[in-house]
Amino acid sequence: MINSEKLRFLQQTFPALLKKLKGDETPEWGKMNAQQMIEHMTDSFRIADEKNRQTIHTPPEQLEAFKRFLMSDKEFRPMTKNALMAEDPPAMINDTFEEAVTELEEEISFFVSYFEKQPGRITTNGIFGNLNYEEWINLLHKHAVHHLKQFRLI
Repeated sequence: MINSEKLRFLQQTFPALLKKLKGDETPEWGKMNAQQMIEHMTDSFRIADEKNRQTIHTPPEQLEAFKRFLMSDKEFRPMTKNALMAEDPPAMINDTFEEAVTELEEEISFFVSYFEKQPGRITTNGIFGNLNYEEWINLLHKHAVHHLKQFRLI
């Protein structure tokens, strides 16, 4: 069952909180600046809606435990390492911070439309495996909260 509160958070609260940033803030942890974080979140939605396809890198015997974490209320810890990311953040794509936020908002809308038009659709996350819409909402919510805390927005 889709958690409408988490979905509403992703669609409304998350972008509204990001718009409070100026773009030059120093994060509590990590190497990404605010714009790089936003572009990283945009990439996460693109993985969910298959614009950026991934293959599973997690050993099969660990996927069940990873999915239990994904569906739990446990948060990502500060400095959680994403095994699929390079040590240093990629160069920024958008010319401005505002463009990055707008692109993220557009990608969130596309993500919702993508899954609502294809009930039962399963797509692949390189760490958590094959996920349905509900699981993606949980993961993306958990991921958004992690980065909002990184920039002291919650």
